[in-house]
Amino acid sequence: MTLDLDALRLREFSNAKAAQAPLLIVAPRSLHDAGFLDLAPGHSLVQTLSSNGCERIFLVEWKCATPAMRDEGVDAQLALLNIAVDEIGPPADLVGVCQGGWLSLVYATRFPGKIRKLVLAGSPIDTKAAPSALCASGAPLSEALLEQLLKLGEGLVLGRHLSRLWPSEAKSRRLIDFLQLSASPMTPDEWELAEKFERWDHRLLDLPGAYYREVALWLYRENRLIAGTFPALGRAVDLGALSCPLFLLAGAEDAIVPPAQVFAAASRVPADLAVETAIAPCCHLALFMGRRTLTEQWPGIAKWLSK
Repeated sequence: MTLDLDALRLREFSNAKAAQAPLLIVAPRSLHDAGFLDLAPGHSLVQTLSSNGCERIFLVEWKCATPAMRDEGVDAQLALLNIAVDEIGPPADLVGVCQGGWLSLVYATRFPGKIRKLVLAGSPIDTKAAPSALCASGAPLSEALLEQLLKLGEGLVLGRHLSRLWPSEAKSRRLIDFLQLSASPMTPDEWELAEKFERWDHRLLDLPGAYYREVALWLYRENRLIAGTFPALGRAVDLGALSCPLFLLAGAEDAIVPPAQVFAAASRVPADLAVETAIAPCCHLALFMGRRTLTEQWPGIAKWLSK
C-alpha cells in the first residue's frame, strides 16, 4: 500500500520503477469495493494492464464512509484524487471505470497539466443519451428513493439498503455473463472463482450522503457534464477544454451504462483531440472482469497507454 487516507487507499502494482508515466486506475465510489478490478488470474484488469506493457500501476480504492463523512461531496472525492495523483507523480494516465470514469474526466479537465492520457470504461458521461437501469422507476438514483435512502442511513447511503435496489441479473446467469464463463458445468477452478466473486459481491460500501445526492442530481437528473455546468473545486467543467488523448470503451449489452452514454463524450471534447473508441460484446461488469473482454479489448488499450 502506497497511501492510506480516511476515505481512500492507494495501492501499487508496479513491475519496475521505470521512466514510464504512472497509470492510476480509478475505481467507482459506489456499491462495492475495488476488488473486482483484481479478482483472480484471468479476471484481473490490473493483471491484464501489467502483462501488456503498463509497468507502473496504481489503484484508487475507496473506503466505507463513516458518519463523519456524511457531508462530503464530489469536491472531497476530487481533492482525494488530486492527492493520489500528486503522490504517484504527474503527469499520470487515468483509467476511470464505471462511476470512476466521470470523476476521472472531471479531474482531467479541471487539472489538465496533470494527466497524460485518459481511458473511460463503462462510464456515464451523457446520462440522457440513452435510458439506463440506474435511472428507471424504482432505481437507486431516482428522486423518489433518494430521500428514503438518506433518512435510513442518517445522512449516509448504506450499502445494505442500496444493494436491494441495485439492478442485477438472475443469479443463474450473472456468473456466466459477468465473468464470461462457459454455460457447461463449471470446473473446480471456476467454482473457486465463483466463490471469490460472491465474497466480493457481499462486501458493500456505505457512501457519503452529500456525494450520493450530488451524483444523482448533477450527473443523472441535470446532466451537468454535458451542459458544462458541473462544479469541480470552484470551477464549472467544460469538456471542450479537455487536452489529453481519450479512449472510450463501452459494452454493447450494458444496461447500467449504455454505449451512447459513454460515446457521447467524443462529441463534447475538442474536435482535434485524439479519441479512440471500442465496443465489447458484453454487459457492464464483464467490461472489467470478463475473461473474453480482458483478452480481446484491454491489451490494445494497454498498448495505447504505454506509447
